[in-house]
Amino acid sequence: MTASIGMLTDRYELTMLTAALRDGTAHSPCVFEVFARRLPDGRRYGVVAGTGRALEAIMSFGFNADELQWLLAAGAVDDATAKFLAGYRFSGSVEGYPEGEVFFGGSPILTVRASFAEAVLLETVVLSILNHDAAVATAAARMVSAAHDRPIIEMGSRRTHETAAMAAARAAYLAGFASTSNLAAGRTFGIPTAGTVAHAFTLLHENEDTAFRSQVSMYGPATTLLVDTYDITVGIERAVAAAGPELAAIRIDSGDLGVLAHQARRQLDALGNHNTKIVVSGDLDEYAIAGLAAAPVDVYGAGTAVVTGSGEPTAGFVYKLVEVGGRPVAKRSENKSTSGGAKVAWRAHRSTGTATDEIVMTGTPDMCDREIERRRDQYPNARRMQQPMIIDGAVTAEGVVDLETSRHRLRDALRALPWEGLALSRGEPAIPTQMVTASAL
Repeated sequence: MTASIGMLTDRYELTMLTAALRDGTAHSPCVFEVFARRLPDGRRYGVVAGTGRALEAIMSFGFNADELQWLLAAGAVDDATAKFLAGYRFSGSVEGYPEGEVFFGGSPILTVRASFAEAVLLETVVLSILNHDAAVATAAARMVSAAHDRPIIEMGSRRTHETAAMAAARAAYLAGFASTSNLAAGRTFGIPTAGTVAHAFTLLHENEDTAFRSQVSMYGPATTLLVDTYDITVGIERAVAAAGPELAAIRIDSGDLGVLAHQARRQLDALGNHNTKIVVSGDLDEYAIAGLAAAPVDVYGAGTAVVTGSGEPTAGFVYKLVEVGGRPVAKRSENKSTSGGAKVAWRAHRSTGTATDEIVMTGTPDMCDREIERRRDQYPNARRMQQPMIIDGAVTAEGVVDLETSRHRLRDALRALPWEGLALSRGEPAIPTQMVTASAL
C-alpha cells in the first residue's frame, strides 16, 4: 500500500494544526527555516542535496479520502481539520540554497513562507528528505576528494531501505561518484550504471577457470573479473589466462587492499596486462580511500559508508518557526535555541574566488540588501545564496532541479573553499559563519 505524501508526516503536526484551526491562529502568516545548528562532528562543510525531491513533496503534499477517514477514526484530527486537509494545496513561497551548494552551521538552506496551517505540516517530510540526502552527499563528497580524481562506484543498495537506495545513489552521483549499481536510480535519474559479478557466480561453477571463461565468453575481455574468491595470486593468473592482455579490470573485495593492490599491479605487469585496471571494494569510507592514495588503485567501490552518510545518518537539519505575522520569534531552550526572524544569506569571496565567510543576516530582504551594501568594504565579493524556488504555490525556474547542474555547482563550490577546509581531519568549518542583524537605517 502506497501512502500519500501527507501520511509521511508526524502526528504532532496534526495535533498543532487541529488546535490552531480551533483557536484561529492557523492562518497566521509564518516563516519557517531549515538549518543545522552546527555541522556534524568532524565535518568542515555540508552539501545541500535533495532539494528537488523536497520541492516535489511540498507541491504534491496531501491526503486521500481513505487516509482522512483513518485519521478521523484514529482521533488524530477532528472534522474541521479533515475538511482542511481534504483541500490542502501549498500556496506559499519557498526560497533556499540551490542543490549542490555547500552549507555551514546556521545556513538557512530552505525558507518556507506560508500560513501556519500550510507550513507546519511540511516539517517531517522536508527534513526526512534533506537530512538523508545531504548526509549522503556530504560523505560522498569527502570520498571523492580523498579519491583524487579516481572514479568511485556507488554500490550501497543492499545496506539500506530500497527507496533510500535510489536517493542515496542520486546524492552520491551529485557529489561526484562516477556511477551506481542501482538500476532504478540509473533509469530514473540518468546515472551511469556499473556492475559485474559477486562471489556467488564463481562459487556456482566447478572452478574459477570455468567461471572466468563464462563471463569473458558473454562480455568479452572488456569486463571486470573478481579474483579474490579463493587465492588472489592464482585468481589473477586465471583471469589473465581467460581474458588475455585486453582484460579490462580485476576486482579485489577483501583483505589488506593496499598491500594486495601493489602485489596485483606487479603481477599484472609481469603477465603483460599493463592496461588492466584494479578495482577495490569492501567497506570503504573517505579515510580508507585516503589511505589508499599511494596504492595502484584505479577505481573504488563504496557501499555501506555512502548510504549511511559515513556514520552520519542525518545532516542535523531542523525546521523552525522564526517569524509570525512579521514578528520575530525564537526558541530559548538550553542547547536548542534559535535566532528569531527570517534570514538572508550571502557568501563572501576573495577576488581570487576563494570563499571567506558565510554571512547570515536577520531582517527584511530590503534591509539586508542595504546592510550588505554598507559592508561592501568588508565583504567586497559577497553573493546572495538563496534563490526563489516556489512563489505563491508555483514552482519557479530555479525550483526545477537538474542533477547535472547540481553536480557541476558542487564541484565549483568545493573549489572555492580554502584548501584546509577540504581536510578529512577534525577542525573548524571551512569558512566561519557571521550572524548579523540588519540595521533599519
